[in-house]
Amino acid sequence: MIEVGDKAPDFCLPNQDDVEMCLRDLKGKWIVLYFYPRDNTPGCTTEACEFTEAAPDFSSLDAVILGVSADTTKKHRNFIEKHDLGITLLSDESTDMMQKYGVWQLKKNYGKEYMGIVRSTFIIDPQGIVRAKWEKVRVKGHIETVKEKLEELQN
Repeated sequence: MIEVGDKAPDFCLPNQDDVEMCLRDLKGKWIVLYFYPRDNTPGCTTEACEFTEAAPDFSSLDAVILGVSADTTKKHRNFIEKHDLGITLLSDESTDMMQKYGVWQLKKNYGKEYMGIVRSTFIIDPQGIVRAKWEKVRVKGHIETVKEKLEELQN
């Protein structure tokens, strides 16, 4: 499990346009890295739309927003188009990155157990160190909380 103060695990994943994005390419920027279960589901749509709405605020804090799920890049493109999203979505179909970040976990739903993504958010500083993390995120009010924490970390 990744803790605050740990070096963020490296990753290279395709974004919605099938362009590879790596952690090393973002060195020098703040990163808001959020993991979500699935494109076009109610909670995930709300979260992506709220991050899109807040994107200018994060941009003015020199932060990049990256959403990650196991959906394909094609599903990401459809999701972005359908909801006019202005954030970058990464595709981790193998779940390798999610496992490194500890968000691919055993979940229970209606008595069934399965492996899935636990909605989580990390703030990574310009040196690649995890400065904040939230697990089992409730979407309501979350984006504002992340923004406040980022401002606090930068002061």
